[in-house]
Amino acid sequence: MQIDRDKLAAVLAVASRAGSDYADIFIEEAYTAQIFCEQDRIERVTAGIDAGAGIRVISGETTAYAYTNDLSLDGLKEAARIAAAAARQREGDTTIDLRQRHPSFQLPIAIPPETVAIAKKVEVVEKANQAARGADPKVRQVTVSYRDISQRVVIANSAGSWVEDERIRTNLSVNVIAMEDDKIQTGYESLGGVIGFELFQEQNPEELALKAARRAVRMLGARPAPAGRMPVVIAGEAGGTMVHEACGHGLEADLVQKGISVYAGKLGQQVASPLVTVVDDATLPGKFGSFRFDDEGTEGQRTVLIENGILVGYMYDYLTARKDNVASTGNGRRESYQHKPIPRMTNTLILPGEDDPQDIIRDTERGLLVTRMGGGQVNTANGDFVFEVSDGYLISGGEIGEPVRGATLTGNGPKALAMIDRVGGDLGFAIGLCGKDGQGAPVSDAQPTIRIPELVVGGIMEEDQ
Repeated sequence: MQIDRDKLAAVLAVASRAGSDYADIFIEEAYTAQIFCEQDRIERVTAGIDAGAGIRVISGETTAYAYTNDLSLDGLKEAARIAAAAARQREGDTTIDLRQRHPSFQLPIAIPPETVAIAKKVEVVEKANQAARGADPKVRQVTVSYRDISQRVVIANSAGSWVEDERIRTNLSVNVIAMEDDKIQTGYESLGGVIGFELFQEQNPEELALKAARRAVRMLGARPAPAGRMPVVIAGEAGGTMVHEACGHGLEADLVQKGISVYAGKLGQQVASPLVTVVDDATLPGKFGSFRFDDEGTEGQRTVLIENGILVGYMYDYLTARKDNVASTGNGRRESYQHKPIPRMTNTLILPGEDDPQDIIRDTERGLLVTRMGGGQVNTANGDFVFEVSDGYLISGGEIGEPVRGATLTGNGPKALAMIDRVGGDLGFAIGLCGKDGQGAPVSDAQPTIRIPELVVGGIMEEDQ
């Protein structure tokens, strides 16, 4: 992808017609490979390249966005004219003086996936499939999905900033269905990050598959979860679904500015336990949500959101930062050149505390231990949430007891964070593709082992068992 300084400046000059406040261009070339295994065979192998550019023009409260697959100078200028016209700009080009910026930190890749033969990638998928299927006769179905992407981007704006970057991500996921009599349970595991094919030298895909299979089989013997209010210990290995859903989205500045976040207007206020500090950090090496520059060309950074329980910041992109007269926090992200950027999380986590995770369990007389979260729903306007528990265990007498199935957690994000009374010194990450406004963005979330003294656990009322 050859896009030089003069070409960028010429396109931005068209987009930044007299009277516009700001214009930017995002040019992308993405190489992807995907392999999908189901029914004990490779069902689909796809590989390809997608390239294009998106041009945004901002004038007052109006934002116009146009995109194109034509990366010639004429094609880019035409998209710029369309965006400028949609933003109601007056005729007359201006001059843009672009200065290239370079990252202050690196996210090294040892084995670029583009250099690895498809056959080697298929081999990884087949090994994971065979490991899961061989784990237990109760395993009835296994799906394995592999994906890598090498994304090269050029981002420039009318303020004179110009960056070039490459993002490489590789990930593998395994989903297992186990059956016994009329019972069906699932186990899911995934791994990945801003990493190349060395991922499979550092982590064994067969062990990942065995873990998913064993979870599905183990939960076949689980008793129905009890219902009622009780202490809940969420293990670090569960990942940070709680912080991502019940807290993170509400700290994205667009939701705050629209008044649909429970955290709106609460800067400087106590919104969590003093034991809780929440950060969003795009600089973490190897993590799925990391990058050197966001999709607006702002350098990735570590942003403290909640510090010792006090709300100290939000996640901003250019547009929301402009509205609040603050600097962007580097959270402007988009799915591809076909989408305009919006505030999104990167790697969001509750920082570790000082407690031994085992002591937290030992000091809990009765409750629920959650070692894997499932799906859920959150109302960002009031913070209410409902989460499924895909892997949970009873705690009795300070010891981990039998597994339970069908549990849900119901509560309110700020209230749950405020009640946290124990924070472990561990930290467990989970990865995913976060959806918002019709766009997906790779993220990771993490938390240490935490204890919430009282949550509503949905299941079977104990007197009905």
